Amino acid sequence: MSTPISEVHDARQQQPTGEAGTQQIIVQKFGGSSVSDAEGVKRVAKRVVDAQSAGNAVVVVVSAMGDTTDELLDLAAQVTDSAPAREMDMLLSAGERISMALLAMAINKLGASAQSFTGSQAGMITDGIHGKARIIDVDPHRIRTALGKGHIAIVAGFQGMSRATNEITTLGRGGSDTTAVALAAALEASVCEIYTDVDGIYTADPRVVPAAQKIDTISSEEMLELAASGAKILHLRCVEYARRFGVPLHVRSSFSQHEGTWVIPSADDKITTQEGVALEQPIISGVAHDRSEAKVTVVGVPDIPGKAAAIFEVIAAAHSNIDMIVQNVSTQGRNKTDISFTLPIVEGAEALAALHAAQDLIGFESIDYNEQIGKLSLIGAGMRSHPGVSATFFKALSDAGININMISTSEIRISVVTHADLLDEAVRVIHKAFDLDSDSEATVYGGTGR
Repeated sequence: MSTPISEVHDARQQQPTGEAGTQQIIVQKFGGSSVSDAEGVKRVAKRVVDAQSAGNAVVVVVSAMGDTTDELLDLAAQVTDSAPAREMDMLLSAGERISMALLAMAINKLGASAQSFTGSQAGMITDGIHGKARIIDVDPHRIRTALGKGHIAIVAGFQGMSRATNEITTLGRGGSDTTAVALAAALEASVCEIYTDVDGIYTADPRVVPAAQKIDTISSEEMLELAASGAKILHLRCVEYARRFGVPLHVRSSFSQHEGTWVIPSADDKITTQEGVALEQPIISGVAHDRSEAKVTVVGVPDIPGKAAAIFEVIAAAHSNIDMIVQNVSTQGRNKTDISFTLPIVEGAEALAALHAAQDLIGFESIDYNEQIGKLSLIGAGMRSHPGVSATFFKALSDAGININMISTSEIRISVVTHADLLDEAVRVIHKAFDLDSDSEATVYGGTGR
C-alpha cells in the first residue's frame, strides 16, 4: 500500500509533542558548509526563526563550522602522533559547541529566543567507545522543557556522553545526521530536515557528474545502500535510525527554498508524489563512489576451517568495520588461500597492527595494504525485476578500459573496486550508461557536500 508524504506528515502531527503542547515539532540539521562563516550562521538563523514563526516547535542540530573539524585534527597532529582517544573527543566536540552558541546568539539577535545544548545536555547517551560511539538512549527532557517555554533548542551534533564512564564521546564523521534523527525519533517530530549545500539527493555526486539529476523521492533501502557506498549526503547510521523509527527525512539546501528529496520508509511501497500520483519504481536510483577505503589482502592463509573466522575476530576486536570481502586461491601454493577485504583508511593502521600481532596464531604468510583504491556502486530497487543490469554495468566499464579488482553485490546494488585514479571516470561512464544524465547542470552552493 502506498503512503503519500502528506499522509506521513498527518500521522506524525497527531502524535503527542510533550511540553511543546500541540505544536508540530520539526528537527532541522545544518551541516558545516551551511554555517561556515558568520554570514552563513545569520542566514541559518533567519531560516530557523521563519520555521518557528510558521507555528512549529523547532530543534536545530549543527555541525562544526566549515573545515573546523579538519583544522582541529591538524592541530592535534602537530602536537602528537598518538593522541589519547578521550582527549581527541574532548577536542573535536568543541567545534559543534562553537556553532551552537553562535547560532543561538544570531537567533536571539533576530528577536526570537534560543538556548544551546551540548550533546550530553540534550540527553544523547552513548556507549563508551571514543571516536565512533553509538547512541544507546536519548533523554531529551531538557529539550522538551525548552520547547515548552517557547525557546528554539540548538543542539551540538556529533557528540554525546557515556553513562557508564561519564565521558564525552563523539559519533564519528557524519554523526550530526545521526544526532538529528535520534532527537527527531525521541521527540516524535513530524519531520527531520537535513540541510546541506545541494538541493537534495542526486543520481551521482554533482561535483563529479555535473549532469546528475535530483531525486524527488527515494526509499530508505536504496538510501542505505547509497550511504554505505560512499554517498556523502546522508550518514549511514542516520538512515538506519530513520528507517527503524519511521522518521521522515527531507534532504534540502540551506541556500535555496527548493523542495528537496524525501526519503520514504520502504521500497516495497510505490513511490507516491504529494499529489497522490503513484509512479513506477525506477530501475536505478543512483551511482555512488567512495575514496575513503583501503584494501587489505591477507596472503597465504591456511585453507582450513576456522582461519577466516580468526582473521575477522581480530578485525572485530580492533573495532574496524569491514565492507567488501573476497577469498581466492592463494599465489603462495596449494592448500593456501588469500582473503581480501576493504575497510576505512582511518582504521587501517589499527587493523594492520592487530593482524600482525596475530600472524603466528593464524599462520598466514604476509599482508598487502593498498590505499590507492576507489569503490563504485550502482544502486536501484528496480534491479530485482530487470535483467541485464549487470551486463550493461560491466560492459560500460570494459569499453572504457577500466579494470576491476573486487566485486560485491546485493539484491539492489553492484559494487566494484578499481584504481583511485580511474574512479571519477568510472562514475561518469556508469551514470551515462544507465541514461541518468540530465540536460542541465546541478547547482552546488558550497564545496563539501555536507
